[in-house]
Amino acid sequence: MKGTKAKVEQKQVAEKKAAKRKPANEAQAKRQMKKEKKAKKDPNKPKRPPSAFFVFLDEFRKEYKKANPTANSVSAVGKAGGEKWRTMSDGDKAPFVAKAEKKKAEYEKSLSSYNKQQDASPEEVAEESDKSKSEINDEEDDESGEEEDDE
Repeated sequence: MKGTKAKVEQKQVAEKKAAKRKPANEAQAKRQMKKEKKAKKDPNKPKRPPSAFFVFLDEFRKEYKKANPTANSVSAVGKAGGEKWRTMSDGDKAPFVAKAEKKKAEYEKSLSSYNKQQDASPEEVAEESDKSKSEINDEEDDESGEEEDDE
């Protein structure tokens, strides 16, 4: 029993030293500083849109799974998709590029509204969130002068 207690104490002392230990070189010190300084990501911020290749890969993955149901490797699907993308002409890539541009435009709209919301004062944000969508729609109808008849 004495031996195990001594080993536990040695481990605890080693862990304390490791926690206080300085990084071995400058690169490790820089990485450690970056981790400490790095700001947390906002979960409400819109995700970046996929590129044309990833739009293509999304559709290609479905086709590949149907053709090769036993292929479970993600890397195999990625390699096959990359190979097909390289062999495609610009005309074949055009629909995927168009979809990617459309998603990029949607992203830019949502990002601008997100940035406006971040810049807005907390009072304005609270006021908007207190109103339901129907109240907002009612206000828009009142402004435009349109009225709906209930039958």
